[in-house]
Amino acid sequence: MSAPHADPTPDHTRPGHSALSIRFPNTNRPSRHMNSSRLSDRRGIALWGYVLLIALIAGATFAVLMLYQNIVARKAEATQNVFKIVEIDEKTVDPAQWGKNYPRQYDSYLRTADKYSTKFGGAGSEGKPLSKLTEDPRLTEIFAGYAFAIDYNLRRGHAFMLYDQQVTKRVTERPQTGACLHCHTSNTVLYREQGLKLGAPGSITDPFESESARKQLFAGFEAVCKMPYAEAGKLAQHPVACIDCHDPENMQLRVTKPGFLTGIVELAKSSDPVPHLPSIERWRKGDRKLPYSPNQDASRQEMRSMVCGQCHVEYYCGPKMTLFFPWSKGLKVEQIEATYNEIKFADGKRFSDFKHAKTGAEVLKAQHPEFELWSQGIHARSGVSCADCHMPYVREGAIKVSSHHVRSPLLNVAQSCQTCHRVPEEEIKSRVETIQDRTHALMLRAEDACVALIRALEAAKKAGIAEEALKPAYELQRQAQWRVDFINAENSMGFHAPQEAARILGEAIDFARQGELSVVQLKK
Repeated sequence: MSAPHADPTPDHTRPGHSALSIRFPNTNRPSRHMNSSRLSDRRGIALWGYVLLIALIAGATFAVLMLYQNIVARKAEATQNVFKIVEIDEKTVDPAQWGKNYPRQYDSYLRTADKYSTKFGGAGSEGKPLSKLTEDPRLTEIFAGYAFAIDYNLRRGHAFMLYDQQVTKRVTERPQTGACLHCHTSNTVLYREQGLKLGAPGSITDPFESESARKQLFAGFEAVCKMPYAEAGKLAQHPVACIDCHDPENMQLRVTKPGFLTGIVELAKSSDPVPHLPSIERWRKGDRKLPYSPNQDASRQEMRSMVCGQCHVEYYCGPKMTLFFPWSKGLKVEQIEATYNEIKFADGKRFSDFKHAKTGAEVLKAQHPEFELWSQGIHARSGVSCADCHMPYVREGAIKVSSHHVRSPLLNVAQSCQTCHRVPEEEIKSRVETIQDRTHALMLRAEDACVALIRALEAAKKAGIAEEALKPAYELQRQAQWRVDFINAENSMGFHAPQEAARILGEAIDFARQGELSVVQLKK
């Protein structure tokens, strides 16, 4: 057995033991020195913890204050989108004056002079106008007898719209009217000043929506349209400018071109469905006591397309009638054609743009119907405006502005396309180019068909076939040529509405081949 443990209990506490008995120390109880040291250590640790906590709180407080200061600064910056440097009003035409108050927008507006190109548009890297006639010789035959057969160039930026028109051979070598300036210069003030000279009421500073301002505008518009281009051109000073699309009082979007103001009223009165323009659909369901007014009835999103539709449209601007947009039956190619077919000039002759020099057919020439073709496409139906793609929103610091560097979305895919389409940039470009390549190939086949019909008619006339017998073929030439030119003159190479573009070109081929066959049968 093991030895018994020593009992540390003092002997004097036990019965029968004396106070002098041996006592063993209790090793489990810490000494006073040890207790004091540990307490000191704990107090030191606690003190450093308090210091660290205070430092963290102070740092966090400082960070929050800095963040708050940054937020306040950014919010203040976001309100500084206008610099009230100069007074602008209804007679301020020069964009440079507007630019003093709106420098960000003006800086991007100036960039429309940049040299650029895409596969099917732009002026090339050198910035020189490239001839469509050189790239596509078929057009010389299609436009034989018309000014477009002597000079027809690819588009350049808005900065060049007035200059390029002034120097084109279509103007310098063929007589034109002042109607051509409707879409190539800033003419809101120009028209109103001419209207005042002719006795229209009011003053140039009257609000644009006032009755007197409208009388000034339309009186001047009709007068300028009748002027020779050489005379009217002297009145033009700037390409498209701020005042053509913005109210100087509050910068709200507005339309000011007389052609659009009357054309959109005719469209509203028609029965053609326009789901992409909901304000027109609402107006149609109302009492119609007042005419449809885009500046009063349209939403801001609609206006972001309508301001572009003032110029990027089909219209007549010849010498026999005042310029007009042919929208009384709708915006589709065949509806516009039907509108033209019902019109007779003052001399009693059928409406046409020119008489074809080789066949004698009275044919039509499309201008640049981007608004009409866009209206048939998926983007319009989805509520996407022209400006969403061609003038996308950009951020400068805390400020979001619409870029006024108007250009092809292919040159700015990240901001123009990828805000909606979350796919790689190369994939987007590939899809667009596929659509455009297919449209271009189909368009060339349609042009080939038109040229074949023209040559067949030439041969028939030389063979002595009577004009009366050729009239059905003339009509088919008019229909075919109008359709192929509608797509050729439109600046998206079919992208604005791919299926509609293919439909139109398919009809062009069909009409041209029908005409060619009818002529061949006359020779038998």
